[in-house]
Amino acid sequence: MAPVARDVTANDPHPTDAQVIDVVVIGAGQAGLSAAYHLRQRGIEFVVLDGGTTAGGAWHHRWPSLTLGRAHRLHELPGLPVPPSPPATPASVVVTDYFASYEEIFDLPVRRPVRVSAVRDDGERLLVLTDDGSWSARAVINATGTWTRPFVPHYPGIESFQGRQLHTVDYRAAADFAGKHVVVVGGGASAVQLLLEIAEVTTTTWVTRREPVWREGPFDEDAGRHAVALAAAAAREGRALPSIVSTTGLMRTPATEAARARGVLDRRPMFARIEPHGVSWADEYVAADVILWCTGFRPAVDHLAPLHLRKTGGGIQLVGTRAAREPRLHLVGYGPSASTIGATRAGAAAVRDVARLLAPSQSDATGRTLGA
Repeated sequence: MAPVARDVTANDPHPTDAQVIDVVVIGAGQAGLSAAYHLRQRGIEFVVLDGGTTAGGAWHHRWPSLTLGRAHRLHELPGLPVPPSPPATPASVVVTDYFASYEEIFDLPVRRPVRVSAVRDDGERLLVLTDDGSWSARAVINATGTWTRPFVPHYPGIESFQGRQLHTVDYRAAADFAGKHVVVVGGGASAVQLLLEIAEVTTTTWVTRREPVWREGPFDEDAGRHAVALAAAAAREGRALPSIVSTTGLMRTPATEAARARGVLDRRPMFARIEPHGVSWADEYVAADVILWCTGFRPAVDHLAPLHLRKTGGGIQLVGTRAAREPRLHLVGYGPSASTIGATRAGAAAVRDVARLLAPSQSDATGRTLGA
């Protein structure tokens, strides 16, 4: 049955005419689309609310120089292979087109742009408040990722800097920095990639909190399982999630070795202070025109705050994909399922659990009780 139209805004804390539905999926990235596919296959009534203006999730916003050949392996969504593309094609183009086709082929009910402001406990249901009305759901699958929550640490003097400060999310092209000295902050894979690009057109200084650990050879399955296991342990215990690079290290490539020979990867420890025209340590000063913060992201889960899910350790405790403190809520693409392959698997796992929650009042197209 189609949801009933409503005109209540997200500012209404107790809407009386929220659209009634079984499941709301928040986010239409890899994890959200995977969940949507499995909900469709089971015949469960659902809607996907996506904050973006177009398909593609976070990939739609990636910088043009992140080509298919440079991107981490793209994992296909269930039921549809990723079409082959030349390695030089921007990953943003490939994934945006792929996700858009996926939504159309499987007739997924994605509504955008819809910004979710809060998810509240509303008795037997969860109430999802948005800037385009409200939804009353029996279950919510949260797939909001991290891209909308870039993290910039605070250092003394950060407000005084008179040059340009930007985060990874703001980066477009190295040519934007020609003729300027750029301080690149961060020890992850994105920091290294952008550092190498920028160093081709201007001078740079690389700054990290920890001494980088370089990995010989490819990031294999054993290393991947180890990284996922550490993130899963943190999620089970409700601790803050570890950074990816802290468990994976940085991979040596011909490009990184060439940059090392030129001195581009001569890393310096974190500066003590930001000055109006540079950064300083106890006994050193480096003039800078730009500070590029490649300092990662935090999970975009502020809209879940009314559910009081966080533990004292700073994280949201999970049992599988389910929030330990709210069994009607699942988080996919979070913690151990933050990779593309993990997000795809998590979407399927979340829907299996949701189907059990909805049974026996729901059945699929074959008449089989959901979750059986």
